[in-house]
Amino acid sequence: MISIDYQSKIPFYEQIARHFQTLILRGALPPHSQIPSVRSLAVELSINPNTIQKAYSLLEQEGYIYPVKGRGNFVADTDQLAEEKRAALLEKAESLIAAGRELGIKKEEYTALIERLYKEGLIL
Repeated sequence: MISIDYQSKIPFYEQIARHFQTLILRGALPPHSQIPSVRSLAVELSINPNTIQKAYSLLEQEGYIYPVKGRGNFVADTDQLAEEKRAALLEKAESLIAAGRELGIKKEEYTALIERLYKEGLIL
């Protein structure tokens, strides 16, 4: 489920948090489902439990998970969060496209780029 790139310069806790964010936003981890305990994930990944706890704290702060005392951590209902992220991403795309138009990039070039990325599986 979660993997760590030991060669990456990105801290382990950020990698873990990003993996969970992706799984949650794609619906692979449905709302109110329990995520692995700090201890079990630490053993599975062979890393310090404090690293897992830091990732979980980050996820909680950002609204992806919520703790239940004595029971563990659970996936939050992220529909609104996902919509906010989607809107922000589309806004960034608009800015990039506007900047590209100023540089003379044509619609066909953008379309070809998107088609290539979909074909190569870099975007779903």
